[in-house]
Amino acid sequence: MLVLVAALFLLPAQAAAPALPAEIPLFPLPETTLFPGVSRPLLIYEPRYRAMIADALKGDKIIGMVRLRPGFEKDYEGRPPIYAVGCAGRIEKYEQMPDGRYVILLQGRTAFRVLSENQRKPYRLGRVEPIPDRIGDQERLPLSSLRNRLASLLVKVLPFGVDPPDPSLEDDEFVNVVAQNLPMSEDDRQDLLERSSVLARAQALVDRLDK
Repeated sequence: MLVLVAALFLLPAQAAAPALPAEIPLFPLPETTLFPGVSRPLLIYEPRYRAMIADALKGDKIIGMVRLRPGFEKDYEGRPPIYAVGCAGRIEKYEQMPDGRYVILLQGRTAFRVLSENQRKPYRLGRVEPIPDRIGDQERLPLSSLRNRLASLLVKVLPFGVDPPDPSLEDDEFVNVVAQNLPMSEDDRQDLLERSSVLARAQALVDRLDK
């Protein structure tokens, strides 16, 4: 399928508008791998997903990362059930290797909800609606406070020699970098992605670490 190529805390990509096509390729994995505004390098080698990348590169370069539900192994070659909420990303850089594999840098754009699927391709296509991480004016102060609390908690829990995310990041970028990269169960990471706002995501992370 693929190999994740990542440091503990990757820098976010440049902010991008959450506009999303009505239909996008779906890339199902056992893990929740992508959050809005954060980049992720991936090595892709399975034939159907190499075809997906080739098609995406001919178009808008957008693919949707979704998590496979438990028990997917028995129908992995087919279309096993997925979680409805995923994160769309745009291929910002890529290299095709001589054996046909791709190395890509995927930039998280926006969370989305899968409404239905189309089976006309060897890979999965989903009709989706975006779930943007909007921040209301009344949320900016509490988000900033939670981000500062999260930063102080990270200093206590990160392994020796591992630096926390760049302190110059915007509050929402900081929260999403932590959500994507902090070690935790995949159920917990999926729960963070499905939170109704980045403020709710920040609160959940603080509650998790402040025990």
